[in-house]
Amino acid sequence: MKKKIAVLASGRGSNFKAVIDALQAGKIPASCVALITDNPRAYAIERARDAKIPVKIIDYASFPSRDTYERALLFAMQQTEADLFVLAGYMRILGTIIVRAFPGRMVNIHPALLPSFTGLHAQRQAVNYGVKVSGCTVHFVDESLDGGPIILQHCVSVKETDDEDSLAERILKYEHECLPEAIRLFCEERLEIVGRHVRIR
Repeated sequence: MKKKIAVLASGRGSNFKAVIDALQAGKIPASCVALITDNPRAYAIERARDAKIPVKIIDYASFPSRDTYERALLFAMQQTEADLFVLAGYMRILGTIIVRAFPGRMVNIHPALLPSFTGLHAQRQAVNYGVKVSGCTVHFVDESLDGGPIILQHCVSVKETDDEDSLAERILKYEHECLPEAIRLFCEERLEIVGRHVRIR
């Protein structure tokens, strides 16, 4: 039986598009049942509508507090009945009530080789720190900041001429490969969380 996934995105949705392409090509044994966004102007919405994927807009600015926003988001996520939630450029940290509601059922794509350079502007951090290698990481989401068990990583060399934008562009190419692959492994039930590690069967 095919798994159901829901994607959370806040911006242009290029990783979301990579997931859509993989689903449509039959590379992932799943269907996408929803895009959930906190940004009513996100281009990801157009990508979802083009692919006939239902859209749920939970606009942070329309809620009086973070708590009421997170409760609305939790309800929207529960309504999808998704097996897996994919954070693909979702620019808000998920609160405890959400993380605890879906243990082992949320993954995130991050533009650095975790545990290095957590949080925002990871590519800028890599360039400023002068590292020779950066990359991207797909990991399970837990209550830490970008600290959940790592599923996949891909290395990208940092050139002496790189700035934040040029490095981000090269890393993004591999994000588009790693994220669909991690989703495929989950949907094929090949991922097992063992302590702080992920075993791929």
